[in-house]
Amino acid sequence: MTAIDLGMPGMPGTKIDRNTVDEDGRLKLESLLRKKFSGDVEFDSWTRATYASDSSNYRQIPLGVVFPRNQDDVEYAVECARAVDAAIVSRGGGTALAGQTCNVALIIDFSRYMNQILELNVEERWVRVQPGIVLDDLRLVTEKYDLTFAPDPATHAYCTIGGMVGNNSCGTHSVYAGKTVDNTISMRVLTYDGTVLDVGQISDAELASLAASGGREGKIYTQITAIRQQYADAVRQEFPDIPRRVSGYNLDSLSEPGGANIAKALVGSESTLVVVTEAKLKLVAWPKYRRLVVLGYPDIFRAADNAPAFRDMRGIIGCEGVDEQLTLYQRRRGMNTRSLDTLPAGKGWVFAEFGSDDEADVDAMVDEAVAAAPGSPNVLVCRSAAEQKAMWLVRETALGATARPPGEEPLVEGWEDAAVPPERLGEYLRRMEELWKEFDYHGCWYGHLGDGCMHTRSNFDTETVEGLRKYRQYLEKASAIVGELGGSMSGEHGDGQGRAELWGRMFSPEVMRGFKEFKNAWDPSGRMNPGKLIDPFPLDTNLKHGPDRPHNPMGKTTFFFGDEGFSLQDAADRCVGVGRCRRTDTGTMCPSYRATRDEKHSTRGRAKLFQEMFRGESTEATWRNEDVKNALDLCLSCKGCKTDCPTNVDMATFKSEFLSHYYKGKVRPREAYSLGMIRYGAKFASKLPSLANGVLASPVGKIVKSAAGVTNKRPAPTFAKQTLRAWLKKNVSSGPGDVVLWLDTFTNFLGPEAGIAAAKVIQAAGGKLVVPAEDLCCGRPLYDYGMLDLAKRNLEKTMRALAPAIESRTSVVVLEPSCLATFRDELLGLFPEDPRAKTLSEIALSLPEWLAAKWAGDPSRAAAPTQAAANGGAAGRDVTPARERVLLQVHCHQNANGGHAKDVEILEAIGYDVKVLDSGCCGLAGSFGFNARHADLSMKVAEDRLLPMLAAEPDAVVVADGFSCQTQIKDLAGREVKTIAELVEKAMTA
Repeated sequence: MTAIDLGMPGMPGTKIDRNTVDEDGRLKLESLLRKKFSGDVEFDSWTRATYASDSSNYRQIPLGVVFPRNQDDVEYAVECARAVDAAIVSRGGGTALAGQTCNVALIIDFSRYMNQILELNVEERWVRVQPGIVLDDLRLVTEKYDLTFAPDPATHAYCTIGGMVGNNSCGTHSVYAGKTVDNTISMRVLTYDGTVLDVGQISDAELASLAASGGREGKIYTQITAIRQQYADAVRQEFPDIPRRVSGYNLDSLSEPGGANIAKALVGSESTLVVVTEAKLKLVAWPKYRRLVVLGYPDIFRAADNAPAFRDMRGIIGCEGVDEQLTLYQRRRGMNTRSLDTLPAGKGWVFAEFGSDDEADVDAMVDEAVAAAPGSPNVLVCRSAAEQKAMWLVRETALGATARPPGEEPLVEGWEDAAVPPERLGEYLRRMEELWKEFDYHGCWYGHLGDGCMHTRSNFDTETVEGLRKYRQYLEKASAIVGELGGSMSGEHGDGQGRAELWGRMFSPEVMRGFKEFKNAWDPSGRMNPGKLIDPFPLDTNLKHGPDRPHNPMGKTTFFFGDEGFSLQDAADRCVGVGRCRRTDTGTMCPSYRATRDEKHSTRGRAKLFQEMFRGESTEATWRNEDVKNALDLCLSCKGCKTDCPTNVDMATFKSEFLSHYYKGKVRPREAYSLGMIRYGAKFASKLPSLANGVLASPVGKIVKSAAGVTNKRPAPTFAKQTLRAWLKKNVSSGPGDVVLWLDTFTNFLGPEAGIAAAKVIQAAGGKLVVPAEDLCCGRPLYDYGMLDLAKRNLEKTMRALAPAIESRTSVVVLEPSCLATFRDELLGLFPEDPRAKTLSEIALSLPEWLAAKWAGDPSRAAAPTQAAANGGAAGRDVTPARERVLLQVHCHQNANGGHAKDVEILEAIGYDVKVLDSGCCGLAGSFGFNARHADLSMKVAEDRLLPMLAAEPDAVVVADGFSCQTQIKDLAGREVKTIAELVEKAMTA
């Protein structure tokens, strides 16, 4: 086989495109689309900036983006593009890792509207879908019938079927049922010249008939016939017979037994041939009972040596591998620690999943696998669904764990999913490790061990010309190794721009000509995703972080961003485009995306806008950037992204920082003063609470609220007749103590019942209360409006006032989760080198955390707080309450800063049956839902998951410590809400 010369002309990092449309043509395209397109047409700068990159190293600014509602819209969009000779790219979840979903083109995003199941046939086991449907949304329906679409990438919760068809995606269970191509029956496709075809498998007679039919369709089939005849022998000889060959067009599908399968030939073509508007997919039985066997080996190489043996095990449906380095990265990030602690001894692990519809049978499979496991590994068997789910997270969170290792340079894709014959996987990994040493690169291994496809990311330098030259040399050698071993440059992620240039290491010039002729048959004008796969852009051009990228931090920030220092530009680069923020089924992130289904209102979309702002090309490089401001407007500052995002992008902090610059020297909107500075208004209203409440509930109150930018769609909070401070002054003796009770604005002025209960609980548990004499505030609402100077002054005053507690490390109990989060997060970000801030962040505790620590040293108290009361509490009675059901709504900021484990521990200790609601953000999010412009979205967020979960259990006790969560539940669900303090106080005095 003759290898092509990979040396390409031009400077590495150069921007290259094959766009034929100038600015006038772009505006004409938008004008044409707006005439008849029924979906959304978005050609604004912030949409174009958001879609300029995907999850890869590549970046190209699109002409505009359309979101079709139906087939007619798609056909019209292509017609308009053809009228101005604009290129076309189809897009689903935007998680491509080789640059295949970014181009200087019209982007057709199917995920917003064309995301439906069109037909489901359970008996014949197939489903017909639109391309924008998310894989897990499809499986949620099919698995009701014990059927599934088998390919399941790690992005299964947010990737779309259209993207899977485009990439020929695989996933964990490909050893069970193959790749997407193996599970595709037929498709409806549209060519650039407007021809609509329904394609699938056809007999030789049908192929001949279609070729003779004339017209554009006849010409396509004539060319396909010629390609099949001319290249069939070369394809049979050269296509590697491995489970994970994704590189190259599927010309082998043109010579399948039973006739040419045109649909399969188009799978994996990455939008370079046709637009797919429907797909008919095969469904397979989904085993009812599953078990996970984890096998520990001395290293990942010896685990990989046994890949063929694992594939042969009876009943195996998944076979993954991870190495020790991945687990070290996860430990440094605090990820999956419980699962990591239970891994069997070893430094390389195989995750082997077995499935059957018979429980005894699957257990027998496990016994057989353990007995026959090669190499005498250490073994762990996960039998329950919860155990398996937790252990699988070690594998599923690998990309996030490796992308930004703490204290290291980022690890990036570029050579991350090559596949080889399983029997040569160990050899491949060893040779790649030697190559790492040669080039001074490093990484870790994880992925589809049973299929010979292991993922990795490495410390490639793409930001310097010399770094890119080194990168190219590395890829040349790596691709030569894969070619020698009979492998594929890509085993799952596709080739796009990132690896198509390397196809010559796999295929002869003859087969390469066949690929080009196949491209020409479908897209003779070359306008379908140009520069990707065929005649590809050089792999070291059009880079997101190339040598041409400006380092333009626009000055020092107020916040310190950890590893990124005082640079918001570098902090925004934490987003590598994984797309986890587009997930809608679990977790907190991202409530605004869940409500709008708009990429611009996802964490990823906002992060990309920041990245583009600092470049200053697609959107203006200024702190007064209106595109960024508009995208941040619907950010709830929930901080869900801080923990849910695989790379811990903290958009709430980005928002605070940006707004502090945006409004510097400017008057803020009225709600910034009425809501952001609520502390001062609440303090004033508390002087005459009855009058304040009466005014706010009257017609005059509506006028006042409207003038202040506050919504009238929900009642105003009621100011307490007696503040918590006033109650404490009467009921708690002054003097030295060992517990400081923090008086936050919400508890003090609006919900003192929780504070009173907490004070009683602390005293009953043996604590001596100290109440700060000064009127203090952490400034939590100020951050939402970027009032960082005032927030810093509040925190400086707080640290001075709490100096005795800080010096003695006296516990500070904080009842409001958002205030506690301020001490653990914003305080450190604003005072990164102040030892007082560090100590305060450590001594600030929630009430459950304080109680758990208090009872930990006394077994008799740990059993239940009633025992604590008997051993020195006020009541002195031992009564165990009945196990009532509790629905625990955890505040978003609490999830991001400390979690809720101690909440559950304490509630269970006092006898409750606790269910933690996986409801995401409540939608009120501090001041967000009181803002008149955000009220409707706030309610929509609650209606998405929280309200249905509450309605499902109408008799349960609802518990929420966050004031905003309490308010949202009371206002929208009409349910009484208790705090943990109130329930513990009730148990102690029962």
